Amino acid sequence: MNYRSMGLSALLANLLVTSAFAGVEEDKNFTAVEDKLRTLVPNAKTIALSETPIDGVLQVQINSDIVYVTTNGKYLLQGQIMDIDSRTNLTDQAKSGIRMDLLTGLNSDEQISFEPEKKSDYDLLVFTDIDCGYCRKLHNQMAEYNEVGIAIHYLAFPRAGIGSASYDKFVSVWCAADQKSAMTLAKNGTDPEPKKCENPIAGQYELGREIGVTGTPALVTSDGTLIPGYMPPATLRQRLEEMGATAE
Repeated sequence: MNYRSMGLSALLANLLVTSAFAGVEEDKNFTAVEDKLRTLVPNAKTIALSETPIDGVLQVQINSDIVYVTTNGKYLLQGQIMDIDSRTNLTDQAKSGIRMDLLTGLNSDEQISFEPEKKSDYDLLVFTDIDCGYCRKLHNQMAEYNEVGIAIHYLAFPRAGIGSASYDKFVSVWCAADQKSAMTLAKNGTDPEPKKCENPIAGQYELGREIGVTGTPALVTSDGTLIPGYMPPATLRQRLEEMGATAE
């Protein structure tokens, strides 16, 4: 087609039609790839495709996980995409967004919180287990975390699962008249007085699994970044500063 011989209006109209067909074609490709993925994970609640900076590779959100697939739907890739120039982990960015969506609307009244006397610089959600050694080590340094401006908001993640002894201990802690004191006693090896009441423990455990928690302690920043494992207070403060995390 000779664009020089076309008027401006005709040229714009042609470009719009071309873009429209390109969008339709892209939608068809996405649909075809999604249909193919459905044969692999027929019970997935969510399958969402989006483009990546890499030609021929699409990002796929399957529930709360991120994988990649070629645009022809032939190859599935697992791993991480790193932008070397900006040193940005694009996979972690995508997962952080998913976590933020899942954590939006989380009820602060269903967290057991240990906060500094002054306004905190950083607020972390911490999925914890009553009996895990490093969870206890973190808790025993709670005053130091608070001193360096870090607030800890506990959510339950009994690693042995719902109905386990650790699960029952967490229920008892939650149902105690003084949750913080009961948590501290339990973290120091004293079994809490058995209690039962309406509680969020099972829901928090399932939430943890959904956002990718596999061990404890698991720390989640206000932007959805997951920091697995224990860090000493000063080291954690430095890590948060380097990440540019902000208080909630």
